[in-house]
Amino acid sequence: MNVRTAGSYRPTKSELAVFVSGVTSMGLEILAVRIIAPQFGSHIYTVGGIMTVILAALSFGYWQGGKRASSATNREMSWLLLATAVYVAVVVYASDLLLLQTSTLALPPRYAALPAAIILFGPPTYLLGFISPYAAELSQKEGTGEASGHVYALGTIGSILGSGATTFVFIPAMDIDSIGVLFGLMLVGTAFALTLPSISRKPVLASVAVVILLVVATGTGPLAYDHRGDVVYQTQTAHQELEVIDNDDIRTMYLDGARHSAIDLEDPDRHVFEYMKYFHLPMLMTDDADDVDNVLFIGGGGYIGPQDFEEQYDADVDVVEIDPDVTAAAEDYFGLEESEDLNTYSQDGRQFLQGTDETYDLIVLDAYKQDQVPFHLTTVEFMDLVSERLADDGILHANVISAPSGPASEFYHAQERTMDEAFGDTYSFRTSNSSSIQNIQIVATNDETDFTEADLAERNAERNLSVDLSGAIDNYMAGSSSDDAPVLRDDRGEVDSLLDPMLGQRYVIEETGESGSSAGAGDDPAGTPSVIAPDGKALAAPVAKVS
Repeated sequence: MNVRTAGSYRPTKSELAVFVSGVTSMGLEILAVRIIAPQFGSHIYTVGGIMTVILAALSFGYWQGGKRASSATNREMSWLLLATAVYVAVVVYASDLLLLQTSTLALPPRYAALPAAIILFGPPTYLLGFISPYAAELSQKEGTGEASGHVYALGTIGSILGSGATTFVFIPAMDIDSIGVLFGLMLVGTAFALTLPSISRKPVLASVAVVILLVVATGTGPLAYDHRGDVVYQTQTAHQELEVIDNDDIRTMYLDGARHSAIDLEDPDRHVFEYMKYFHLPMLMTDDADDVDNVLFIGGGGYIGPQDFEEQYDADVDVVEIDPDVTAAAEDYFGLEESEDLNTYSQDGRQFLQGTDETYDLIVLDAYKQDQVPFHLTTVEFMDLVSERLADDGILHANVISAPSGPASEFYHAQERTMDEAFGDTYSFRTSNSSSIQNIQIVATNDETDFTEADLAERNAERNLSVDLSGAIDNYMAGSSSDDAPVLRDDRGEVDSLLDPMLGQRYVIEETGESGSSAGAGDDPAGTPSVIAPDGKALAAPVAKVS
């Protein structure tokens, strides 16, 4: 096709249908990850399961469509597109309820997201699969090969556009429901165009009815009690779902459904999460806490830790948070104020370290989630880079989510051994007496320090820190069994397999009481025991734990 031909090209109705079906099918696939991940996690099993369901549904649709293609008409394609739009409205209206119900099914954790993917995205993708063989049958091209190639090309171009637009334009700018409605309206518009120029009563009424259904679906939804509290703010960022929720006096930031940061609105100086106190452990391992002048946090969240360090110590604090919307939420809802002493950077942590010549006395790595561990922030190559950016007597503090022992501890032992390869000494501290998955703190020193528990207790008694670390010191885990654990490397991605035993397990975040005592392990913000879904997140209703 030369330039003149391309300029005068006008797609046929069947070509328009296959192009729009490509846009919509790939857009729905990208959207499926953002809808399903907050309930089941965004680990490889969720993403891979969604892709498997989408491809299987499309293949089944291709097969069925090919069998019926001999009788294909533009009118029939218009009805298929309208039916797909109806199901998109169902997804917009009832996805939360369907996700909650499917999460209670007794399936192995790695397969837990499959029923939700099948129910929500199998039918519409199956219907869209009919369009390509119908379009090939209706094509004006001569020969089966030319017609098929033309249809494949148009569908692929549509898929490229749908993928790119959903990823880079729609998700950063719109909420999930609005994107779903946009796809639905696109399908309705295409279905209507297929009936032109003759306008009959039935297709027009059907198109109007589906448009009304889409609008109603996005404006209402099944009522459900959210045990977490009052939703103060909610958005879909380019990286994750972000929510700020108030429950009585506790304000919590949720990222992809998991609690990440919390403050007591009545007592902002209180550490709501017990593990936040442990961030001060490096101040016992440096010769003089006053010598800690430069601190870097990789992972900001609600910026509780960085603000705490800015207030308690005479240090410059840099924070690298990859999601700028998280930083904005911290400013609006968690009191974050940038200053000469606290600077924020919207960048990947590893890229930041590679591009800076700054030397830090302390680096706090707080970018891990239970099922969403950034692989490139776990490897020995990354740990070597951290060591290079630390002063000779610098310290790395890593907040690692894992179990302290048993099968679910594989990631912790691998991470500890990997850090031990790059640093002089490592020290591990559990934050709960439970054997459940929890926030394990690993502190690594560039120098060989050989601290004993007694040494740390003596320094805690002598130094006038703002936090009493005696409880943290008591939770020191000596004699780790990490000798057989793998060393994580850039060229060998083992993190997903190491996290696999954690799926479906109970995740405990210890909370401090107002007097400093620990709240019940695993309690949710409302004070009731958490029931944990396969991704380690509390479900919105008391249901049986998936195991």
